[in-house]
Formats: sequence, structure tokens, C-alpha cells
Amino acid sequence: MTNQAQTRLLLALWELGGAKQEVNKGKLHDRIKSKDKKIADFKDIFAELEKKGAIAISKKGYTLESPQGLEVLSEGLKSADFKFEGTIVGTWAANALVRWIGEMDGASGADVLVDRVKSGIKSYNEFEKVTLEVYDKLNRDYNLNDLVPIYRIRREIGDRVSRFEFSDWLLEMQANDILQLQGGSVEDSAPDKIEDSVVTELDGLRCFAKRLKF
Repeated sequence: MTNQAQTRLLLALWELGGAKQEVNKGKLHDRIKSKDKKIADFKDIFAELEKKGAIAISKKGYTLESPQGLEVLSEGLKSADFKFEGTIVGTWAANALVRWIGEMDGASGADVLVDRVKSGIKSYNEFEKVTLEVYDKLNRDYNLNDLVPIYRIRREIGDRVSRFEFSDWLLEMQANDILQLQGGSVEDSAPDKIEDSVVTELDGLRCFAKRLKF
């Protein structure tokens, strides 16, 4: 029963785009709860998946981690024990399965992700190199005077790295005195641009990056 609920949760997260971006908690909760199951019933499942490295959990939402999350989902769907409970399968679940079959086409989740996501970033060192290249390009092309908005860097890198890893590795670059993350506010104070910035435990919201090493 636990494996079925786990697979259903991961499928819902994938169907909502969780492999590319963070999914709002409310959206995922609406997908997985039912008459028989409340969100509280999934507490241990969320914890187990996070422990496995299959998902990342923030205050606002969930992310399907790569490649572990896709591998766990793929294994769950292939399991002979997997089935949907009850007599009626939700439309979202049926459509998600059709999409999964079409996109996976016999390959593992990790293989498909490599094909679909351009040069997925797999390590901090690779992230550091790519981030500095993106920083220099944005700084040069938009005359940003060495203060590059973090949201622009995040969006330029896109789904080559998860939201959690982007924030974590960017903070590591600051700890290594490669970038200095600064406060302030993004132009027009747009909520989506602020959300794509970085929040630190000590200093709060950081919206800009300044390169310290060249």
C-alpha cells in the first residue's frame, strides 16, 4: 500500500511539472488526497521520499529530483504490485500514464531526462563553471555593471539543475568567495522574480550576484 501511494504521489508531481520546477504544495495535495486519504496520511511517505533523494521539499512546494526521483517513479510504475485503488481512476492519472509511456518509450526516467534536458548539470564544479559563463554573458549583454539579478541566472540555466541545487550551489559559490550575493529588490518587484532569487537563513532575500574572482 505504501509503495502504491508513493508511486501515485511521484506520478502526480511529475504530471504537474515537478521535474522542471517547484510545484506548489496545494496543487500536489489536491492531486493525491482522496475520500479515504488525507494529506496527513502521506507525511511518512513525503519524509521517506525526501530521505531517498527522490524529492526536495521547501516551505512552498515540492520538486522531483533528478535522476533519483524519476528512477523511483519508473520502478514503481513497473512493479507488478502497482495499481490504482478503487474502481474509478482520475482523469489526471490516466493522462499522466499515457504521457509517461509516450515520453519514456521504454527508457528509464534518467535516460529520458538526459535526452530532454540540455546538458544536465550533475556536480557543483560543473555548476560553478556554467554559472560564471552565464553571469559574464548577462553582465556583458545587458550592461549590468557587475550586479546580475539572480533570477536571470536561474532562468538562463533553466531545468539543467533543480531549484534546490541551484540555490544550494549558488550559496556554496558565495561561501567559496567566488560570488557575493547582495540584497535590494528586482525591477518592478515582481513576485515571480523575487521567488527566483535566493533566500539565506542569516541575511534573508538576496537578489543580485557580484563576481569576486575573475
